[in-house]
Amino acid sequence: MKNIVKIALTLFASISLLASANAGELTVTGSAKATYSNTTGGTLNGTNSGKGLGISNEMAFGANGELDNGWTWQYNLDLDVGSGGAPDQDDSSLTLSTPYGTFGIFISEGGLAVDDSASASVYARGTDLGNESGIVEGIGIDSHNNVQYHTPAGLLPFGTTFKAAYSPSSTQADGQDVKSGAGAWDIYGNRAEQYQLVTSPIEGLTIYADYYKESDAGLPSKPVVQALESGSIAASYKTGPVKIGISRTLRAPLIIGTSPTQSVPDAVNSATTVGTNSALARLYETDKYSIAFNATDNLSLSYEHEESNRELIKNAAEYDLKVQAIQAAYTMGGITFAISQSKLDNVGYTQNNDSEQTLFAVAMAF
Repeated sequence: MKNIVKIALTLFASISLLASANAGELTVTGSAKATYSNTTGGTLNGTNSGKGLGISNEMAFGANGELDNGWTWQYNLDLDVGSGGAPDQDDSSLTLSTPYGTFGIFISEGGLAVDDSASASVYARGTDLGNESGIVEGIGIDSHNNVQYHTPAGLLPFGTTFKAAYSPSSTQADGQDVKSGAGAWDIYGNRAEQYQLVTSPIEGLTIYADYYKESDAGLPSKPVVQALESGSIAASYKTGPVKIGISRTLRAPLIIGTSPTQSVPDAVNSATTVGTNSALARLYETDKYSIAFNATDNLSLSYEHEESNRELIKNAAEYDLKVQAIQAAYTMGGITFAISQSKLDNVGYTQNNDSEQTLFAVAMAF
């Protein structure tokens, strides 16, 4: 991985020496979405969404060009609505594509997690509708500033692509995953890496896999009992008007011991995921399956089921988080009308903390 980093930095630093760039072009793409949501029951961190209207939008600015030697470059920057409704510039990337593969620098961008890649939901997963569920899923490298390498098209059989990402320096707060930006050493991990493999061995079938790991955690006085790791495997199959998707994700939180001689985790310093009260979680297992049917050229229907089990360190009752969502979407050109009915059981892995959500959405792409 260190060699990949060196190669990427060398390539970017030497562009001006290798060739001159031809004039590129600037592109603007994006989407705007209006939603009405009605949520009943189920709370997470003391909140309940209730009824609400919302509008979200995101614009992506892109610039690209070609060098005299045939290599191409691309720059992307997102402009969306941040906290308080103020514009937020984020998710930027700069990539260089060569016959040897693509090298890139990604700032809060370039996620390689595949746990959602096989979803057949016609609008969005039941846990991605704005109603907090507290589900703990796979981790993406896009929460870090990272460098990546992607294999060139046609190099591997069956249209297989391989991507590798590395975050050389990051910092995080107690109980949270690594955050973007360079920072000082802390006990919660200072390096991250992720790998992704996608292949299509037969027509209609696509298989996805990823693996994520954080390193350099702990201290001699508080050794690592369990490293932070995450991995997913997923598959989707499409035949005629039907698409089926399945996935399985395992996530092991970071656990740091109380002393050099004791492996009993410290509840305060056991790494957790933001938004949950899972300070003593050992493992999360999440399974998802979905099916979609294109009733007409414009109308699509889908059903998705998600189930996540949280295995605790201490001997205590454990409750599976379950989500079911039925959706319909009607598309006309660049506009989509969607309706979703979802049911969430044991929100935040808490017994009988159930909720239901009905959502209407209008989305436009440009």
